[in-house]
Amino acid sequence: MSEGRGRHFLQIPGPSPVPERILRAISRQVIDHRSPEFKRLGQEVLEGSRAIFKTSGPVVIYPSSGTGAWEAAIVNTLSPGDKVLMVETGHFATLWRRMAERWGLEVDFVPGDWRHGADPDIIETRLAEDRRRTIKAVMVVHNETSTGVTSRIAEIRKAIDRANHPALFMVDTISSLGSVDYRHEEWEIDVTVSCSQKGLMLPPGLGFTAISEKAMAASKTNKMPRSYWDWGEMLKPNANGFFPYTPATNLLFGLREAIAMLLEEGLDHVFARHQRLAAATRAAVRAWGLEILCLTPSEYSPVLTAVMMPSGHDADQFRQIVLERYNMSLGAGLTKLAGRVFRIGHLGECNELVLLAALAGVEMGLSAAGTPHRGGGVAAAMAELGLSQRDAAMTRKAVAG
Repeated sequence: MSEGRGRHFLQIPGPSPVPERILRAISRQVIDHRSPEFKRLGQEVLEGSRAIFKTSGPVVIYPSSGTGAWEAAIVNTLSPGDKVLMVETGHFATLWRRMAERWGLEVDFVPGDWRHGADPDIIETRLAEDRRRTIKAVMVVHNETSTGVTSRIAEIRKAIDRANHPALFMVDTISSLGSVDYRHEEWEIDVTVSCSQKGLMLPPGLGFTAISEKAMAASKTNKMPRSYWDWGEMLKPNANGFFPYTPATNLLFGLREAIAMLLEEGLDHVFARHQRLAAATRAAVRAWGLEILCLTPSEYSPVLTAVMMPSGHDADQFRQIVLERYNMSLGAGLTKLAGRVFRIGHLGECNELVLLAALAGVEMGLSAAGTPHRGGGVAAAMAELGLSQRDAAMTRKAVAG
């Protein structure tokens, strides 16, 4: 038993480990949230958040989970009885659907197998068939945390445009923001939902909605009740760096540091690092002879990899062995995937050495659990990282030349 000795490896797909820089920033003494000092903090995080979402429009920051931001997206734009188009990409898309139904929305839920992302062609067909324009919003999860599948948001935007449909486009980036290339303004997203504890590397506690002009216009005429989540009430004091109620001040200190870290590395470099680590993880899984849950290479998640367990072997028992023997947490399979998959997170501050140590823990755990597999997964990941680094160096040399 090694539990309690050495550092704990938190390799779930969020919350992700909090970097020391952010922990130190959060540990500051709380300040007066009506003071000039707080005003500067508020203005910095609101402006910095726009850079991360890649938008010039407003970003609202709530003291909430991502679930709260889901609700804010609904109650600020839609009315009871409105019809929305959603896609069953996994556990979290299903939960967002249930929330929509609780708010009295009619949900056209495109069924899925949890191994593919949202299909732009199906969305285009559904919208083209909606000749009376009864669908008021298309709602898609960008990176489905339960499956390791990333939907092609830019292609879905083009599908909506080809159908010439006026529906709002709402996207959940809860596990992708700050880890996967995402462009709120360029892709003409109307509401982007996110939270603090994934790619932003913070503890849980902040929810975000980035808002287009079209979404703001909808918020002035929709009939859904709201108070805490009201964008208008938030945006008025936000204009001066303040909030309408007591904000999560110390998490905002951490957010300022997280934004600085992401911009110092450069968002394109952050995204490339996540792609590199994800490719190495998949190389390890293939070397072990195990199956990746996601079936479409263009939809592989840079944030996590969901791994299928061989028939007759329980993923949760395997995860328990890894936790007890090697002090490492892996993500569980959720709802219909319970006991069938485990999930390896490789997001946030994760680097090559952290990933290789995590993959070593998985490989040792597979042996300890008696799971049928081949050896050599860590070596395959190292080889993939070597190739990735060589290719990156060659690209840099070519650009410099």
